[in-house]
Amino acid sequence: MQIDLQGIADILHSYPAQQRYSLAILQDMQRRFNYIPREGMEALAEYLDCPLSSLYAMATFYKALSLKPKGRHIIKLCDGTACHIRGSVNLVGGVERLLGIQAGETSADGQFSLELVNCLGSCALAPVMVVDDTYYGKVTMERLPEILARYRKEGQS
Repeated sequence: MQIDLQGIADILHSYPAQQRYSLAILQDMQRRFNYIPREGMEALAEYLDCPLSSLYAMATFYKALSLKPKGRHIIKLCDGTACHIRGSVNLVGGVERLLGIQAGETSADGQFSLELVNCLGSCALAPVMVVDDTYYGKVTMERLPEILARYRKEGQS
């Protein structure tokens, strides 16, 4: 996969070369590329004149940052107490079967990544699933194929 080196440079140069901006820069790379490419990490270390290992420590500490490419659509399934009691474990299994992946993986076609999270802050709507920024409450096994189909169609257009 070809990395957009100019895109990395644009992100870097939109900030002063100070370490206090490293998290914001990593977040911008995550938004732009849907993960943080190694070339981005190396360029950032050089730009800030800091050890690459300190940037890796930051990138692996924050769950919102990823060093592996993620799918076009990010599915977050809540397994917090309220959701767990209301059957989120079954939903996880359902999504895994429908997409052919496990939690933490990305589908072979690059369309979906599945993440299991501890809480989405919508306990009254349990079980809750978020696809990209759209919340789905009181999700049932029957609704899963319909919800995922919406995003598959978007990927084909």
